Amino acid sequence: MAYVDDWSGPLAGRPDRHLVAGPTALTSSEPQTMIRIISGGQTGADQAALDAAIALGLAHGGWLPRGRKTESGPLPPHYSLRELRSARYRDRTDKNVRAADGTLICSFGPLGRGSALTEALAIRHDRPLLPIDFDHTPVAQAVVVVERWLHAHRIATLNVAGPRASSEPRIHAAVFALLTAVDWSSLAAALHKHLLEEQA
Repeated sequence: MAYVDDWSGPLAGRPDRHLVAGPTALTSSEPQTMIRIISGGQTGADQAALDAAIALGLAHGGWLPRGRKTESGPLPPHYSLRELRSARYRDRTDKNVRAADGTLICSFGPLGRGSALTEALAIRHDRPLLPIDFDHTPVAQAVVVVERWLHAHRIATLNVAGPRASSEPRIHAAVFALLTAVDWSSLAAALHKHLLEEQA
């Protein structure tokens, strides 16, 4: 389910931005504003995804534990995420997996415990899942893989997960480089075309 009040980006507050049941909200007449990146707000991969969305002018959001909890303290207010009543990381992970059209998990090497949980929840909820291991897939190659996956599954709301900064200091730069290199305009145009075909 995509929620009206956890959205941040070009369409925030717009009266013509209607969201529908299900993870995808493809009702805007402006293709670029269809794309949304969410995460759980943790340091490392999560915040890199949000930073990339902000840098690109894309909508961002997601759910995080009570108190805006991260390993470095409360998440800064410029990240437009919503708090859960629960303080458990597992609950926000589950919420974000279900709120997205697909989940991208980035790592250097095998998945850690939190990322493995994300993977398991995506499989449980039958959501598209793409793991990217930067040890085996350099950023330039990963961009191609991610773009093909986004188009194949018509991902409008992308959940991004991966290790926190304390366990993998390289992850923020790698995820940011990956997401800022993706051709989001092409994806948005494809999603918009599909929407128009469905409405015809």
